[in-house]
Amino acid sequence: MLNKAGTLDASVEDKSAPNRVRDVVAANFGTFFEWFDLLVYAMFALTVSKLFFPTGDEQSALLLSLLTFASSFVIRPVGAIVLGIVADKRGRRFALSLAALLMLLGTAAIAVVPTYDRIGVLAPVILVAGRLLQGFSAGGEFGAANSFLTEQDKRRMAFFGSLQFSASGLAVLASSLFAYGVNHYLTAEQINAWGWRLPFVFGCLIGPIGLYIRRKVSETTAFEQAREVTHSPLRETAQSHKSAVLIGAIIAAAGGSASFINIYMPTFAINNLGVGKDAAFASSILSGLVCVLFPMLGGITADRFGTVKVMRAALVCGMALILPLFYMLTHAPGPVTLVAFQCILSLVFYSFYYSPLGSLLSQLFPASCRTTGVSLAYVIAMTLFGGLTPVVTGLLVKSTGSIMSPAWYLIVISSLALVGLRASRRRVA
Repeated sequence: MLNKAGTLDASVEDKSAPNRVRDVVAANFGTFFEWFDLLVYAMFALTVSKLFFPTGDEQSALLLSLLTFASSFVIRPVGAIVLGIVADKRGRRFALSLAALLMLLGTAAIAVVPTYDRIGVLAPVILVAGRLLQGFSAGGEFGAANSFLTEQDKRRMAFFGSLQFSASGLAVLASSLFAYGVNHYLTAEQINAWGWRLPFVFGCLIGPIGLYIRRKVSETTAFEQAREVTHSPLRETAQSHKSAVLIGAIIAAAGGSASFINIYMPTFAINNLGVGKDAAFASSILSGLVCVLFPMLGGITADRFGTVKVMRAALVCGMALILPLFYMLTHAPGPVTLVAFQCILSLVFYSFYYSPLGSLLSQLFPASCRTTGVSLAYVIAMTLFGGLTPVVTGLLVKSTGSIMSPAWYLIVISSLALVGLRASRRRVA
């Protein structure tokens, strides 16, 4: 278990059941808010590209909009380092509250920024600034929330860690519902005028609630023990755990790539396969339901049979399925095949491969630098293979002329992740 990585954590948190439930709900409410605000931009990438990047070429405008989406991932390593250090020195609770505040500020900037036709080039500048604030916040969010959750009970680390993935799945579901409702019930003129702002306004409304309840949570025993020793989390990670960061990043890369291919799939299907907007967003809603319900089962299974074993089995299964799924979707595009594609990807890659990741990453690092190490591994993967995945796959389709190229891209990343899982076996149960 944890002592394989040289850690010395409390065996079980000495919290009462009501306090633990309160703390877990608070952490995951904030995770929902963070990911809702981050993901909803992807759902409106087409609209944003027309309003903020009027290049005259729809494909170029969309690429600029997707690059803006990716910009939030470029700043993530900075957020991971800064907020990771804050979490390891000041506490998980303080870092979670700070992350929620920064996400609220970034979302508010996007919600109110005038479009290009009102203020010219300043519009995309403010838009990018808002995305950078969101990315900085998200960079530290995963590590802080993951440490907080997995330190609740080391015997059920994968289950508690999986709750963050269910909360993220709920964010996917909510953002998909917003996208479906806005595109279905509003006219194109209404969407361009004000409709696209509605989900960001909603994010601004729920943000203060998440910030308030996060300030009420209790600190974990593992952190309280580790804080008694003066240390530098970043120095400790750099000197003693570089290989753990690399291993964690490689393993996380496959889950991140699969997840963002799935998130981008409605836009891909609309642009390249001729699938209608209603059908595409309805498919995302069903996929979101899978991402809410099944990660907890993935976490329970990982606690029962072993984190590495369950993740490896899911990854091999996903690699075997991805080409047939892409072939099915691209040769018979429609609502049924799109639903099958997204739901199977959500079940295999997200629920049983990705959701136990939090437990695996936590076991790679001691409590004294856990949030810093986990954050670095996670954001390196998300920066290189997460937020850039829609851009890379879009460029691959454009340059190769093959709409099957995203499947081959995912197979390559998954092959590297298999190597990472093998390397992690000495450290992780």
